[in-house]
Amino acid sequence: MHELITNDGVRLAYRDSGGDGVPLVMLHGWGQTQEMFRHQVGGLAPGRRVVTVDFRGHGRSGKPRHGYRIARLARDVLGLVDHLGLDAFDALGWSMGASVWWSLIDQQGTGRIRRLVLVDQPAAVAAVPWMTEGEQRESGAIFDVAGLLELGAALAGPDGEKVREDFVRSMFSGDTDPGLLAFVAEQIRATPAYAGVPLLFDHCAQDWRDVLECVDVPTLVLGCEGSHVDPASQRFIAERIPGARLHVFPKSVASSHFPFLENPGEFNAVVEKFLS
Repeated sequence: MHELITNDGVRLAYRDSGGDGVPLVMLHGWGQTQEMFRHQVGGLAPGRRVVTVDFRGHGRSGKPRHGYRIARLARDVLGLVDHLGLDAFDALGWSMGASVWWSLIDQQGTGRIRRLVLVDQPAAVAAVPWMTEGEQRESGAIFDVAGLLELGAALAGPDGEKVREDFVRSMFSGDTDPGLLAFVAEQIRATPAYAGVPLLFDHCAQDWRDVLECVDVPTLVLGCEGSHVDPASQRFIAERIPGARLHVFPKSVASSHFPFLENPGEFNAVVEKFLS
């Protein structure tokens, strides 16, 4: 485990496996940690260099009282790739991690990204009032604004831990491996409410649909039939990004929002084929 200090003084914990070739920088989702990718660091092609990081407020990174916005996380990631001297790299974002890459692309373009992998993230999580019903469906909106506010209040309230556990459980369908569910629930406990709640609100309030057509590098979009994220929203993203490929894992392979944990062999094979 390594550490760096961001330009606003926050300590970030990251791993760099070393190795040759184009590095793969992997970003985790809201409330989770780089431990989500424990099966990818050594499970992708032998010698592939993999970089993972805990966002501020998550995992082993610092937990300041400021900076819980997607744009700030994108600036932190830019600081990481600058720190490592990565002039060209592959990028993978899962859930909120995909939003961080979209934010970075929105601000900086794709000049340093060779290939992009987007895993199970809607283009817009909250159905804002000016969206038509059709736009809400195709974007994959999970909440309306009132529902998002209600969730945030509940997470910040006295029953926040139970609300958080129920929220995590909703990301799995069917019979879930108790050990896997416990692992995910354990990781999310590292993010305090003062960090997680404002970040969740900012994350869910973003609408990335206008950024999709700006993605001009080879892109793989991954969805899961068993996830709480509608696979149709991943098809929408793949259709809007020029030349993007789509792969949807069936329920028999991954019955949750966590295909890299549920079936790492299958997940790694699909990602590795795209990156090779």
